[in-house]
Amino acid sequence: MANIRTEFAGLRLKNPVMTAAGPASRDGMTLLNAAAGGVGGLVAKTVSVRPADVPRPNMAALKEGRVGSRRGILNAELWSELPVEQWLEKEYAIALSSGLPLIASVGYTPEEVSKLGPKLEKAGVHAIEFSTHYVGGHVEIAKALREVVDVPIFAKISPKVDVVEVAKSLETHVDGIVGINTYGPCLRIDIETGKPMLGSSDGFGWMSGTSLKPIAIRCIADIARAVKIPVIGVGGVSSGADVIEFTMVGAQAVQVCTAAILEGSTVYGRIAQETTAWLNNHGYDSLDDIRGIALRHMDGSAKLIPPPAVDMEKCTLCGLCPKSCVYGAITVDKKRNLFEIDKDLCEACGMCISVCPYHALNAA
Repeated sequence: MANIRTEFAGLRLKNPVMTAAGPASRDGMTLLNAAAGGVGGLVAKTVSVRPADVPRPNMAALKEGRVGSRRGILNAELWSELPVEQWLEKEYAIALSSGLPLIASVGYTPEEVSKLGPKLEKAGVHAIEFSTHYVGGHVEIAKALREVVDVPIFAKISPKVDVVEVAKSLETHVDGIVGINTYGPCLRIDIETGKPMLGSSDGFGWMSGTSLKPIAIRCIADIARAVKIPVIGVGGVSSGADVIEFTMVGAQAVQVCTAAILEGSTVYGRIAQETTAWLNNHGYDSLDDIRGIALRHMDGSAKLIPPPAVDMEKCTLCGLCPKSCVYGAITVDKKRNLFEIDKDLCEACGMCISVCPYHALNAA
């Protein structure tokens, strides 16, 4: 059985799946539910010197054309609506009763984190994450927090900054980098009313979920190549395969928010179980065996010489690949047990490889 325990900055997690600061970590009981659902570590919703005045509505699902298909959400969420005093007196203690590592999240200015940091540490949290999503000033915030607490600190950065430059500037001041925050501003309109789906001033929101994952993967890969401190991946994690992908570009752990909003607290355990199953099925003993292995291939060497190779033991002749082949190079006939790729028509675009659910196609 593969071991998916992970350790970074002195924190020991039974699995690499953590909550993320947001609606799915909004109070102590929600965090306890996440613990019961199989999460490996807890990150609480961001607190600041005053409660947030959150617009309503503040969340809307992103849907594909077919009914029930969801790619993520837009949100106009802010930091915690609860007073920080309530977190200090009640909510952190409830979360700590789970026995799991607990990371508080704090924002946003150097003055604010300097004031709140010691109070969070006194409340017993094991580490502190600070968000720079709204205000920037990464290094100044890190220095202010580092001066007043002894627990590990992590910087959560936005995809809208130069993540390499920011990560390098933070490396000597923090114990790890968390990336990425949500992306935006974005907009969704309810076509039945003609109104924005969110109640913010312009109807704008910030995107999270599976639509965000390719951006997050790129950012984590860039950060992992740039710094030597731990990197935590956030953005679109909804399956064990996502954990594997983030690990392959150097992530030490992941955080989950949108999938928990859409699926509930049992999502954490499902993701952890799928991660273990993938490692077992591929003959790996731990996540350390695959950590960062994709980084060495990010050199332009991922070439495809047409046509792709097909493993007929895996192929089910499902017909997905010819539908996605805009060059008409693939012929599938289930009645005749026929699969053919015309190498003269094949442009080696790779789409067929990416859509195959059975991994029957690969670069020759």
